[in-house]
Amino acid sequence: MTTTDIPRPADAGPARAVSKKRPPRDRGGLRRAVPATTLLWILACLYGLPVLWFILSSLKPASDLFSYPLSLVPHNPTLSGYLTAWRSANFSQYFLNTALVCVITTILTVGVSCCTGYALAKYDNRWLKAFFICILATTMLPGEVMLAPSFLVVRNLGLYNSFTGIILPAVLTATGCFMFRQFFLTVPDELVEAARIDGARELSIFLRIMVPISRPIMLTLAILSFQWRWNDYIWPLLMLNDPDKFTVQIGIQSIVGAQNINWSVLLGASVISMIPLIVIFLVFQRYVMGADINAGLKD
Repeated sequence: MTTTDIPRPADAGPARAVSKKRPPRDRGGLRRAVPATTLLWILACLYGLPVLWFILSSLKPASDLFSYPLSLVPHNPTLSGYLTAWRSANFSQYFLNTALVCVITTILTVGVSCCTGYALAKYDNRWLKAFFICILATTMLPGEVMLAPSFLVVRNLGLYNSFTGIILPAVLTATGCFMFRQFFLTVPDELVEAARIDGARELSIFLRIMVPISRPIMLTLAILSFQWRWNDYIWPLLMLNDPDKFTVQIGIQSIVGAQNINWSVLLGASVISMIPLIVIFLVFQRYVMGADINAGLKD
């Protein structure tokens, strides 16, 4: 029998035809995703419209801000508000003061919160649990309630009218301790025990294992802490009386006059104060991701 006499399988053709068919699309999932996506876009537009109006209004002359009918797009855009705000106030010094306070406070806040969260999560002690409850209890009080006692303590320590008096009360935050504690609770105890069996000390375990895997939480808290300190107004206003030590928010308040308000200059100064926060978020947002806490464990 020659090779030409070998019969072909009867189902060879249909099999090839079936293999070429594309898998059916999940139309049900697509229909469910459209309403949710539409709702998110609507909420984004509702949230972004006031911000867009705020930024575009800073490009309008003072005479066009309250002209009728109101318009979103400026007819004669100008940067006079920005230039006047930068020249009339000592914004360069304000930026340096605020950046110094924000950077130092953020570094200390992340470090202290990381250490505290690790101790609360990995050490079984009833006093630590009571300490954690006390930390959470501070979130149930309005911030204004803590201003008077914090001011008295800082003043009695001789830190009034100094950057140290602004930084120290903001180092330990309940939010930071809670974030790190909840993250370290998800880290398997087997990872810590394996390091201890290998002879690693507690400080080495913390610095070489816990700190690297908590980088996403550290960056998230760093962004939040920088934002809190940059936008802080009440506490620096209470602590500082030297104009050379004023922060950005106090500098913006100084633009407001007693009799009238130059809205064009005020809007320009406000937009200038937003730029560092936007830059910080755009630079570090890609690092805020989930951590692989099981990378050091075997299956």
